[in-house]
Parts: sequence; structure tokens; C-alpha cells
Amino acid sequence: MVAELSYELDGRDGAPVIVFTGSLGTDLTMWQPQSGRLGERFRTLRYDIRGHGTSEVPSGPYSMADLGADLIALLDRLGIERASLCGLSIGGMISMWMAAHAPERVERLVLCCTSAQLGPPETWTDRASTVRAGGVEAVADAVLGRWFTAGFAAAEPAVMARMRGILTATPPEGYAGCCEAIAEMDLTPELPSIAAPTLVMAGEEDPATPPEHGRRIAELIPGARFETVSPAAHLATVERPDLTTAMILRFLSNEEA
Repeated sequence: MVAELSYELDGRDGAPVIVFTGSLGTDLTMWQPQSGRLGERFRTLRYDIRGHGTSEVPSGPYSMADLGADLIALLDRLGIERASLCGLSIGGMISMWMAAHAPERVERLVLCCTSAQLGPPETWTDRASTVRAGGVEAVADAVLGRWFTAGFAAAEPAVMARMRGILTATPPEGYAGCCEAIAEMDLTPELPSIAAPTLVMAGEEDPATPPEHGRRIAELIPGARFETVSPAAHLATVERPDLTTAMILRFLSNEEA
């Protein structure tokens, strides 16, 4: 069954829609810089994936098909027939699943700091077990170390504190269930079927989904563009909001077609 998702729909009425899907352990607020700027030209939909933020928290494990079905149900609920998708990390995985399984719903695709297959599976099932036993706090330090470069972490303590609060507030079952979805995911065979114009962005210093993961996606999706963001680690859109928002806006506006 699909999960009830919390969301915020902003921007110009009647404009093309862009859907923002976030990373494991975040909520919809991570996209505030992008939503604010793109809202001048687009209708922006930000939402919390199942088990995150204030969305429903079903018992895990989850699958990528579950997460994709949740998004389709949300679009149906809002009467959105077709949209561009922008996803980071697991959000990018959901976006790729959508583009492969519901291509009629996808206009353009922006894939940030993500992977089509992120093994080994035991890494993710072990993390799920750790979180179920000790809460997200048990993995928080390691996760934050992958999210941002050391220079950014030292220079932006307020941002670090805010993102840590969002991470540790994530329901353990939701976080663990999404870990299990990543563990069993392999979208690689489906990438050549994706027809939506695609931009792949990677943080140059991202240890979670290194740039070679993004390059592989761009190689397999016909006509996809690949760009790196530096300096930036895994949450490149949070670390470099001005640069990444400009890149997304140019692509969505078809200025780099």
C-alpha cells in the first residue's frame, strides 16, 4: 500500500512542475534554496519520502517500487499529470525508477549525487539493524561526515547543527526501511530505456556516491549530461546552493539542450 506523504506545493500557478525528492535522513526543507528560486518560473513540489519528516512510517523493509508508487500516488492526488524530477541520493534513485517505470509522467530528469546500484547489500542491511537498535543518532556522525566537506563543516556550524537535527529526527523504522530499499536496488539494466532529457550532477568530493557512479548513469541514459560540483560532498545542493540551483534552472529551461 502507498504511504501518505507530507508535501509543500509552491511557485507560480499553472507553471511547469518540478518535483524535489531528498536524501536518506533528510526532509523537504533541504530543497528550500532551490524551491525559492525556481518558484519564480516553475511550480515546485517538495515532499518527505515515506518514513521521513512528517510522512507516514510503514513497517519496513521498503523497495524502490514502494517509494516510486508513493510518488505516483501523490502526483495523482494533486492532479499533476507530468513533471520534471530532481532527486538527490535515494531521491535520485526514486526519480530514475519513475523515469523507467512511468515515463509518461516525467518531463526532465535531474539526478544529484546518486547511484543506480550502491552495494554491497550488507552495508545497508547492517546500517538498518544499527538504526533499529540505536536510533539514527547511532550513525549520525558518520553520515554527516559524508554529507559535507570538512571545509564546509568548519565554516558553517549553524547549517551542520540544523542538518544533524533533521537527520536524528528521522524515524528509525523509516530510515532503516529505506536502507533496505537501497540494499536490494539495481536500476542499471533500466537506464538505457530512460527517454527523458537528463542532467547528472556529482559532488567532486562525495564519498557516499562518488562521481564515477554519476558518470556511469550518464553513460547509460541516452543523451544524458554529466557535471561535477566542487568543492562539494554528498549533499551538494545544500553545500553549494547557488551553483547547483543555477545548473538545475539552466537545464530545466532547456538552455543547455
